[in-house]
Amino acid sequence: MTPGEHMGPSPSLLRIIPSYTGAKMAMSLVRNFLVGNLMPEKCYEQIFLTGNVHVPCLKFVLNRIAGFWIILDTFLAQTPQLLKILWRGSAEGLSVASVLLQLYALSCPVVYAVAHNFPFFAWAERLFTLSQTAAILFLIMHHQGETLKGLLLLLVFGGVMLLLARCAATAVVSLMQASNLAAVNASKVFQTITNHQNGHTGQLSTLSVFLMWTGSLGLIVVSLQESGSSFTSLLHILSSGLSFVLLLQVCCSKSSTTTAAAAAAKKTD
Repeated sequence: MTPGEHMGPSPSLLRIIPSYTGAKMAMSLVRNFLVGNLMPEKCYEQIFLTGNVHVPCLKFVLNRIAGFWIILDTFLAQTPQLLKILWRGSAEGLSVASVLLQLYALSCPVVYAVAHNFPFFAWAERLFTLSQTAAILFLIMHHQGETLKGLLLLLVFGGVMLLLARCAATAVVSLMQASNLAAVNASKVFQTITNHQNGHTGQLSTLSVFLMWTGSLGLIVVSLQESGSSFTSLLHILSSGLSFVLLLQVCCSKSSTTTAAAAAAKKTD
């Protein structure tokens, strides 16, 4: 080496530096995501930097995650089911009674909000899910050859709910709101029975059922945090259990259908 030259970094060091920089950038992105969406910076430092199991921080993070699950259930649970019916052109295996109970359960908070003059923005998001569920109910009846009956059912249902919101006594509206969870659970029971009787889940959407299950888990967390072991918490636990049964039914049905199709294809060959 000549006197004017200087020794640069070794090739092995040059290979290590980009890896280190990439890992550092990835950690920075993870930190920014966690601090921006799931936890305050103090909780990030307590859990990830100092390694302390900080119970209040863990509760905060758990509540945040549960909140995300509930939002996904509220806004998106019905969307995959509606899209699947439209895409397949069939509503086979879906229970009319189950969807009608879902429609009632989703209507209860809207009726309660209108009856108590809540501002529109406080319950407007419910209308999105309500309209999707109404569309699913109509499509089920349409594919069963009862289009007119489905249209009349929705008109009568909407009229009754509007009258209840405007004219019903406060006690009646409160009773409807209290029956919300019972209607949700009854809806899942009807669909579970229908699946068992049919021997398959038909056009029931796996993603919709999964979102319902995660949403019910989120409601359990929130309910236990707010009221402890109350009757409402037990209803949420029951709802989660029923959603899990539906999820198992869907997964087992898909598995058996795939196996049967493979066996039929092999037999044809």
